[in-house]
Amino acid sequence: MPTITNIDDLKQIHRRRVPKMFYDYCESGSWTEQTFRENTSDFQQIYLKQRVAIDMANRSTATQLIGQDVAMPVALAPVGLTGMQNADGEIKAARAAERFGVPYCLSTMSICSIEDVASHTSKPFWMQVYTLKDDDFMRNLFDRARDAKCAAAVITVDLQLLGQRHKDLKNGLSAPPKFTVKSVANLATKVPWGLEMLQTKRRFFGNIVGHAKGVEDPSSLATWTAQSFDQSLDWDRIREFRKMWDGPLIIKGIIDPRDALEACNVGADAIVVSNHGGRQLDGALSSIRALEPILDAVGDKIEVHIDSGIRSGQDVLKAVAMGAKGAWIGRAYVYGLGAMGEAGVTKALEVIHKELDMSMALCGHTDVNTVDRDILMVPKGFSGEWG
Repeated sequence: MPTITNIDDLKQIHRRRVPKMFYDYCESGSWTEQTFRENTSDFQQIYLKQRVAIDMANRSTATQLIGQDVAMPVALAPVGLTGMQNADGEIKAARAAERFGVPYCLSTMSICSIEDVASHTSKPFWMQVYTLKDDDFMRNLFDRARDAKCAAAVITVDLQLLGQRHKDLKNGLSAPPKFTVKSVANLATKVPWGLEMLQTKRRFFGNIVGHAKGVEDPSSLATWTAQSFDQSLDWDRIREFRKMWDGPLIIKGIIDPRDALEACNVGADAIVVSNHGGRQLDGALSSIRALEPILDAVGDKIEVHIDSGIRSGQDVLKAVAMGAKGAWIGRAYVYGLGAMGEAGVTKALEVIHKELDMSMALCGHTDVNTVDRDILMVPKGFSGEWG
C-alpha cells in the first residue's frame, strides 16, 4: 500500500484508477460549482485554538449518534453508484464502516441491493430513501430495510428536481449511463477497474431493478427514474413516509432553519444539515455556514448532524465544536473506495480519526463529547448578518 497521509492522497489514486465519468460523478457540483467549492473552503476560515501543558493522555473519540455507540462522530453518507467506483463497492464500504465502528448509510441508487449488503455484514446499517411518488415501491423499500434490520431510515428531501451537473451531462452519466465515444475510450484505459467489474454480477441498481413496477432491466430504468421523483413533495407527504417506517428516522438535506423546525414536527430523530454536496442549488450557503442558525432554531428538540465538505478530521472537530452531533463523509470515503477498495475506505477512516484525535488533544480536550465552541475562532458574520 502506498504511503497515505491525508484524504487528498486517496483522491489522486482514485482519479487515476477509476473511469472519468465515475470520478467526475463524485468530484463535481451543479452549475458553476460555487457551493461545491465553498463546502470545503469555508472550513478553512475557522481557526482552532491550541492549548498547552494539559494532560493529553487517555483520549476518546467515542460517542453516540441517534443512540447508537460509534467510534467517532462520523457516518458514511449515502452515495449513489458506489458500486461503479469499485466492484461491489457498497458491500466493501459497509464492511469497512462496521469494522471501524461507524454507521454506513446505503443509497437507494446503489448498485448493490439492501439484501446484498445485509448478507455481507453482521451489524445493522442505515438505509437512505428518496421521496418518490410510488407508494407501493416506498412501502416495499421500507419493508425490505426493516427485514434487513436496518437501524435507521434516512429520507433525502432535497432532490425533488435534479440539479444540473455539467460534468455528468457531458460524460453521459445517467441512470443507466449513456456511454459516449470519449467515455468508452477512457473506460478502455482502466484495465484493473474493468477486470474487477467483470468478476461481479452487481452492475445495475439493485434496489430498483426487479423491485420497481415496470423496471425489469436497466433499459427501463431511465423512464422510471424520470417519472418517480415527486416535485409536489410537502411535509404532509413526509408524514406519510414516517407512518411507513416506525424505526429511527433521519431527514437529510436541511439548509434553512424553517425547514429544520418542520423536520422536528414530523417526528424525525435527527436532521442532517446538507446541500447535497453542492450538487443541487448552486449558490446556496455551505453546510458549515448554515449549521449555527439551524442549531439556534431547533435547540435541543432534535439531534443535528452535518454533511457536505468534510475532508479531514479537523473538519469533523470544527463541526462538532460548532454544535453538530456528528459529521457525515461522502467523497472522503469514496476516494478511498475508488483508490483501494475496502482497504481504502478503512484508510480514509483511519486518516480522519487520527486527525480528529490529535487535533482534539492539541486543543486541550481528551474526550470528543466535551469539545465546544471555545476551541474555535470563527470570523464575525460567518453564519449570518446578511443584507
